[in-house]
Amino acid sequence: MTWKHPSSPVTKKFKVQRFAAKVMATVFWDAKGVILLDILPQDLAPSDFHLFGPLKRHLGGMAFETEDDLISELRNWFDNLDVDFFRVGINSLLSRWQKCIDLHGDYVEK
Repeated sequence: MTWKHPSSPVTKKFKVQRFAAKVMATVFWDAKGVILLDILPQDLAPSDFHLFGPLKRHLGGMAFETEDDLISELRNWFDNLDVDFFRVGINSLLSRWQKCIDLHGDYVEK
């Protein structure tokens, strides 16, 4: 509940449209134009729900002097992950895909 003055403007609510979807595109280009445009198929990406959260928590609060320092830390983190980490992520795809199907392609939080 929000308290407003009687003369306050009405808050506009935005309506989500079903056809509005995210598309993951990788674009490589130079001074002459696009070299490569790659559109990934719409699907649940294991990196989105299983990899990036733990990676973000790992990197949280860290500061890097150079890009090479960051890349070194990323490689080190990936190299030290146990194979079970990846197995759990891949094995949980089936239930996530089913949720996505049940929701007719809508976003799957958990």
